[in-house]
Amino acid sequence: MTTATKKRTKAPALPAADSHDLIRVHGARVNNLQDVSIEIPKRRLTVFTGVSGSGKSSLVFSTIAAESQRLINETYSTFVQGFMPTQARPEVDVLEGLTTAIIVDQQRLGADPRSTVGTATDANAMLRILFSRIGKPYIGSPQAFSFNVASISGAGAVAIEKGGKTVRERRSFSITGGMCPRCEGRGSVNDIDLSQLYDENKSLAEGAFTIPGWKSDSFWTVRVYAESGFVDPNKPIKKYTKRELNDFLYKDPVKVKVDGVNLTYEGLIPKIQKSFLSKDKEALQPHIRAFVERAVTFTICPECDGTRLSELARSSKIKKINIADCCAMEIRDLAEWVRGLKEPSVEPLLDALRNTLDSFVDIGLGYLSLNRPSGTLSGGEAQRVKMIRHLGSALTDVTYVFDEPTIGLHPHDIQRMNELLLQLRDKGNTVLVVEHKPETIVIADHIVDLGPGAGAKGGNICFEGSVDGLRASGTVTGRHFDDRAALKETVRKHKGALKIRGANANNLRNVDVDIPLGMLTVITGVAGSGKSSLVHGSLPTDAGVVSVDQSAIKGSRRSNPATYTGLLEPIRKAFAKAHGVKPALFSANSEGACPNCNGAGVIYTDLGIMASMETTCEVCEGKRFDATVLDYHLGGRDISEVLAMSVTEAEAFFGSGDARLPAAHAILSRLADVGLGYLTIGQPLTTLSGGERQRLKLATHMAEKGGVYILDEPTTGLHLADVENLLGLLDRLVDSGKSVIVIEHHQAVMAHADWIIDLGPGAGHDGGTIVFEGTPADLVADRSTLTGEHLAKYVGA
Repeated sequence: MTTATKKRTKAPALPAADSHDLIRVHGARVNNLQDVSIEIPKRRLTVFTGVSGSGKSSLVFSTIAAESQRLINETYSTFVQGFMPTQARPEVDVLEGLTTAIIVDQQRLGADPRSTVGTATDANAMLRILFSRIGKPYIGSPQAFSFNVASISGAGAVAIEKGGKTVRERRSFSITGGMCPRCEGRGSVNDIDLSQLYDENKSLAEGAFTIPGWKSDSFWTVRVYAESGFVDPNKPIKKYTKRELNDFLYKDPVKVKVDGVNLTYEGLIPKIQKSFLSKDKEALQPHIRAFVERAVTFTICPECDGTRLSELARSSKIKKINIADCCAMEIRDLAEWVRGLKEPSVEPLLDALRNTLDSFVDIGLGYLSLNRPSGTLSGGEAQRVKMIRHLGSALTDVTYVFDEPTIGLHPHDIQRMNELLLQLRDKGNTVLVVEHKPETIVIADHIVDLGPGAGAKGGNICFEGSVDGLRASGTVTGRHFDDRAALKETVRKHKGALKIRGANANNLRNVDVDIPLGMLTVITGVAGSGKSSLVHGSLPTDAGVVSVDQSAIKGSRRSNPATYTGLLEPIRKAFAKAHGVKPALFSANSEGACPNCNGAGVIYTDLGIMASMETTCEVCEGKRFDATVLDYHLGGRDISEVLAMSVTEAEAFFGSGDARLPAAHAILSRLADVGLGYLTIGQPLTTLSGGERQRLKLATHMAEKGGVYILDEPTTGLHLADVENLLGLLDRLVDSGKSVIVIEHHQAVMAHADWIIDLGPGAGHDGGTIVFEGTPADLVADRSTLTGEHLAKYVGA
């Protein structure tokens, strides 16, 4: 019996149906919820299950958590609310018994390049206080150890009272910060290739700029340079005088008037640095990121050696260790170092720091370092870092909401996560978890299963009760709860290999490995063992490799599966060809948009101090198109009716008859192949779950011509019943001549593989080596690694 299971059996009996002990939801109709009514026990661990798209997130996040946060926001003053995002009340008749909801989701931590694991938690702040108290030599307050605070000095006038009168006196001031002056606390410096910014043989009037989005007639960018008076807009840039070139590239911000409008002129280099380089590169749109990669070279700052800290900040030490050394250590090593400090004057601070660092280790993140940029964490790692903030919290009777907390976790690490969820519950909190993994569902006090299907076929409560009750319920989840994929009797033969030699990215230790081609290969290992470093950081990249990673889909509420996959393009052209009109008419983002709502389908009304209202457009009735556009039909349907179809309906519609459209049918077939047949092709991308977005990307990449597919945890967000479909899809890819490499923890995918490469044996500096290569059957028989042990238990060997 696991520790987690032992804790669960000690939980008190579920509460009686008292309104004070229940969260009551009646008549919920958010997204696809079908007038759902449910009562959820407080101070218990409730797991919400169901196939992808069944309504789990709509109930937990978009209804319960959203209303809790909206009500909390209303307690703030009108002034404060003016700076907060407005939230509409969820479409639900009754919501009672809510407590403060804290959402611990998989949204990546801030992409600010100054944000690190240490700054995202309290760890850095406590270290700064510690060094300001007992570091030798003493150099100043905690801000003297902060790479986000610059050292400045100067003088200014202050108002003081003297002899009953207020007088102004000039006083000097000095702030000692820890920021490296060379890189300004970023740890790296950049060199900009001017040839990527402009064509020096052209003048500004001739469109010299080659920066994405900087068109020759752009008022806010190009014209402010051309009409500033500092340069001649009709002279080729290479003929600028020394002064003109300096003003063009480096001039400090100054006000100029262009067409009677006051604008700020700034040299091109600082302008580019603020516009592009102050943001995390991974957060930029693909074409902007490509421009930055062409135009900018990033190197480690030679003055601080990448530590971000000034020489003064690095001079203060505790037991020969400075704060930069602390932040560079793996957190588990730092925890041991802090445990060895005996300083009675700061003992309470040391206790708090030890608890925080131990929480990182307990949650399976001991392999990280505090100086790791937060934007480089995976969604699962980001979710666990957020948990650190709450484990030591003094708050009780809070509702914690988790979105698949086991994502990115090896089976060995899931037990740790379970213990942390139970720890939060045992402090007197309500814990709501959306989850697919049986290993976590089994520890629940209460289970809510939604379905029976997805989209319009879901949104109902199919089961409420215990784990044993779920198994016997006959629901989709219940029927598949104990599913186990079997080891293959025969595996495919390899057809060559991708050779990796001397891989040493991150924690890899000069790894040599051959990844076989023509097979389904699974790369596995505990979190932090080096899987992503091996595949994404070491694998040769060429035109034949197609990578589907976990980065977010860029898009707005106007984006939908039809626009994202390119499906809308052949549909628009087919409508246009059938009626001899322009394709732009059949785009709600272009000429065909309803003039009243500008193609949004809804009207957003600002109610001042109250939350803004979203109402269906009365003119187009939510169809998004101008009425004249809806007079045009294809196969008996107008464009709004086509976009309202599910993928399955549209696949049949464009597969035969008058509307037969092979280009559209091919895209729809790929969407159906990845299990998205229930999605409406015109629904906003913002309404899709994480798993749905991941599979949408996979369907899109399947159209690319590549011999090698790299998939990063494709089971993310997949229900137990859908895993079998995924295995079939992976088989079809390999059987069609592709080589498929999958980074995955799910035992069903491991068991189904032709070849397994297991990294470890642990995480961080305890990982980075190949601990097993071979077939799944050999791994089970060998049982020499953590993966082998868990896979053997899974298949019952």
